[in-house]
Amino acid sequence: MDELTAWLLLARAPGLHMRNLAPLLQTFSSAAALAAAAPSTLSAAGATTKLIDWLRAASPDDVAADLDWLSHDNHHFVTSISNSYPTLLAEIGDAPVGLYVCGNPSLLAMPQLAMVGARNPTPPGFEMAHSFATHLARCGLTITSGLAIGIDTASHRGALSAGTTVAVCGTGLDIRYPHHNAALADQIATAGALVSEFPIGTPPLKSNFPRRNRIISGLSLGTLVVEAAVQSGSLITARLAAEQGREVFAIPGSIHNPMARGCHSLIRQGAKLVETADDIFDELRALVAMFNGASNVAIGTQYSDARGNPEISATSGMRLDKEYEILLDALGFEPAGVDLLVVRTGLRADEVASMLLILELEGHISPYPGGLYVRAHAKAVK
Repeated sequence: MDELTAWLLLARAPGLHMRNLAPLLQTFSSAAALAAAAPSTLSAAGATTKLIDWLRAASPDDVAADLDWLSHDNHHFVTSISNSYPTLLAEIGDAPVGLYVCGNPSLLAMPQLAMVGARNPTPPGFEMAHSFATHLARCGLTITSGLAIGIDTASHRGALSAGTTVAVCGTGLDIRYPHHNAALADQIATAGALVSEFPIGTPPLKSNFPRRNRIISGLSLGTLVVEAAVQSGSLITARLAAEQGREVFAIPGSIHNPMARGCHSLIRQGAKLVETADDIFDELRALVAMFNGASNVAIGTQYSDARGNPEISATSGMRLDKEYEILLDALGFEPAGVDLLVVRTGLRADEVASMLLILELEGHISPYPGGLYVRAHAKAVK
């Protein structure tokens, strides 16, 4: 048995991870020697009965699909003893034996920030995630998420528009899931990296996704939660990040928005409240310094827009005429309609409707169900 085949077999072994594999690799000269060892030898080396029984039943034919997938360009398998294996991920207790990568495996060594949130976010939440991801990627962070619809999608798209992104999948990398994001997955495979611990052919089983979440947080210096309900997978990722000793960030929202309650809960538990990208860089700057020598990436560098103004990314609005500022202030941070804005501003209904159209066209507000409007959390200019 060759070494690659042996590693692929070990990656399929149930319950095997870096921590319990490492002592075995110290005993055997290679993965191939371990996989081919006699049961008595494996037992003496400390292998579990479960692993011994699994290896006895395993065959090189079991990884034929993996080997076929790896024969294609841009497809990789990074073992836990490879220099390409991400250092941060190796620190978690149940780090995977290996990673399947479609795209650029060197991105795994880059400083990463996980961005997660609701699958059904509000329009402002989606725009906020896209805006933050764009700015953070432009400032040198690789944005890591889970390829789900909603906040994950916004984060990947924003990152692709300005830098790099990593998508951690809950399936084998031959399967595009969710199907709605198949085109996005192809873009990430070209300009970033798709990553999975699951062998080729693994379907989207429900149990896969909590396991995927520990890799999202494990690859990253910190996890930013944009919108999340109190009971959500995003909070699982945040909890895993905290358990792994990583930073947890949360963007607050309206007290009337159920998608903000998970973020508020995290903040009460000690997560860093985020209003601007600087809130993230203030916490991460010391951690990312270790990456700068290798990557020459200026983390946290401020960039300018076409007018030469420094970009920030937590609040919305460009410089406006006084009347428009009054209307935007009257809108506040909750959905509101024309009638309510007429009461708040004293303007005529036709004036308000016309001004709302201009604000929408310039990206300051977005339509909301029921004929209402909300602020659009896109780029802001000081």
